[in-house]
Amino acid sequence: MTSPSDTASLGSRAAVLPTYARADLTVVRGEGCRVWDDEGRAYLDFGAGIAVVGLGHRHPGVTEATHAQLDRLWHASNLYWTEPMLRLAGLLSDRVGGARAFFCNSGAEANEAALKVSRKVTGRSRIVALEGGFHGRTYGALSATGQPGKWEGFGPLVPGFSFARPNEVESLEAAVAPGGELAAILLEPVLGEGGVLPLEEGFVRAAAEIAREVGALLCVDEVQAGLGRTGTFFAYEQLGIEPDLVTLAKGLGNGLPIGALLVREGVADAIGPGDHGSTFGGNPVASAAACAVVEAIDDALLENVAARGAQLSSGLQKLSGVREVRGRGLLLAGLLDRDASPVVDECRARGLLVLTAGPDVLRLLPPLVVTEAEVDEALGVLQEVLA
Repeated sequence: MTSPSDTASLGSRAAVLPTYARADLTVVRGEGCRVWDDEGRAYLDFGAGIAVVGLGHRHPGVTEATHAQLDRLWHASNLYWTEPMLRLAGLLSDRVGGARAFFCNSGAEANEAALKVSRKVTGRSRIVALEGGFHGRTYGALSATGQPGKWEGFGPLVPGFSFARPNEVESLEAAVAPGGELAAILLEPVLGEGGVLPLEEGFVRAAAEIAREVGALLCVDEVQAGLGRTGTFFAYEQLGIEPDLVTLAKGLGNGLPIGALLVREGVADAIGPGDHGSTFGGNPVASAAACAVVEAIDDALLENVAARGAQLSSGLQKLSGVREVRGRGLLLAGLLDRDASPVVDECRARGLLVLTAGPDVLRLLPPLVVTEAEVDEALGVLQEVLA
């Protein structure tokens, strides 16, 4: 008979709540743009932990910063200051051009904070988001997620949310009206889980203008699109706007859990002690890693994102079965003429990890440090699978 300790040592899959449709793959090691399974097989990782490992697995600068902080301090209550948290807040504020940061552990938490701040600052309750948008699975973030399939079984949701169709200004105007109770417009510059759909500059500018006209805030969810993934530090920089609120997570810690809400100066004045909190928010180790990430996103890295994104996009357009390519930088998708899930499975069998973003949408999110040769290698596998 197997003892409880023996069962634990085996790492029984039956002991894990089945909230994910996991592949039959156990990842044990990573280096750069590759990971290895428990049988020693290597995989080219074009999912990057769902846009998390932006600098590649075990990036030297992030690893060094994390190890150094582990030797100093792991945790301190947010009743006190810590050096890594303060430094990270300053680095992010500089990137935005002046903002105050709230730190948490995930994108959903960052978006929950944004919703609370929007209502507290404006004294209003309504939020307009986009159909197909995804902002997380906690109740406020789920209520702002424009994907009804993710609501099933969890109602009633938080009231006060309306949805507009992406890139349709008339739909946005209709969702906002009347604007007197609108607290915020919430959008992703590129809808990630919603099919890798980039928002058009005209639509985003219209959203910013509408928010200003009615006295609401503009909140940009950069959880998946931010931190260099689209070719600029923030994706919104390509759209000619200056949002009031910006949410970050995923790539911020390069694998360590950290999220952030950035609130522009002036807007932040309404927030005080007790309005929000997070026990682990701004954790010294995660913050140290995030500082190294922010510092590593320089012009050279962004140039690589642009070059490799153009290479990958061009290559995808030439593949059999790809009807359309969309996205920005290294947040890309191919719309297929078939179901994407079997393509993902066959790619994995051939040593390439890719993702979906809808039934017929193949999503590619390689680390931002991916090389020309690695892009060619991935395109070669895709060509074999799609032929």
